[in-house]
Amino acid sequence: MTNKVLGIHQIDKHYKNIQALRQVSFDVPKGSVFGILGPNGSGKTTLLGIIMDVLKASTGTYQWFGETPSAAQRKRIGTLLETPNFYHYLSAVDNLKISAAIKGASDSHIHTVLEKVNLGERKYAKFNTFSLGMKQRLAIAACLLGSPDVMVFDEPTNGLDPVGIADVRTIIKQLAAEGKTIIMASHLLDEVEKVCTHVAILQRGKLLSSGPVQQILTDEDMVEVSCNDMDKLKSIAPTINGCTRVEQNDNNLLLYFASNTAALEHLNRTCFESNIVLTHLVLKKRSLESKFFELTNTKN
Repeated sequence: MTNKVLGIHQIDKHYKNIQALRQVSFDVPKGSVFGILGPNGSGKTTLLGIIMDVLKASTGTYQWFGETPSAAQRKRIGTLLETPNFYHYLSAVDNLKISAAIKGASDSHIHTVLEKVNLGERKYAKFNTFSLGMKQRLAIAACLLGSPDVMVFDEPTNGLDPVGIADVRTIIKQLAAEGKTIIMASHLLDEVEKVCTHVAILQRGKLLSSGPVQQILTDEDMVEVSCNDMDKLKSIAPTINGCTRVEQNDNNLLLYFASNTAALEHLNRTCFESNIVLTHLVLKKRSLESKFFELTNTKN
């Protein structure tokens, strides 16, 4: 059995004079939380629409579970591409009964999925009494009906407050721990870093990079330093063992090292032996934001 849940091969999508996707190819490993990351207009929603057979690709192919897409396969996939149209005057349970009937799924697990999204205590409350975060969790519960192997979410935390974001993040992690594969589109850098194991970065429909999050988004350590003699510090900084480059940042210097190689004690001792007393020394993992903008600001 293939360890690849989804394989995307050279997908193009044109809307008249607009090219929404350009030769996009990547694989989604089984059991991963795979983030499709990019600013608004990068093609994330279009790509999800294609792999869920809502839209047709102009060229290119994709496979689910190593096979040509089919209606039977789609039953193994739970999707949240837009908020479902729940009935405001019905309870969570009654709304999910309708969702189950539409999907052709059993309604025997309704109470179980409501517990999974922390709505067990509100399962008989009417939908119009729910907060935005609760509504989103009910939508995730609807996706879980039928026990799908894969969950596909489009911006699952969009518009939520910090508590709602944290709730959805916890649910995604719990589903992944159960062995579900999660594919989620997001423009929120922080969410991808905290939730995802793998990522594909899109810009204007073009795939810039894909792979494990730790390889794609955190490939350097950054150390911020300063002292009373910055000119002298600048002169020796490039000679410090492991330092790959040096940048000026206001009144500090930024020293870059390969991931997990920055040794603060060695750096401090090297400076001291050169008669430099550091007044500021902070290890900063390279931020997801800086790496993301470095990639998405690349000219086509």
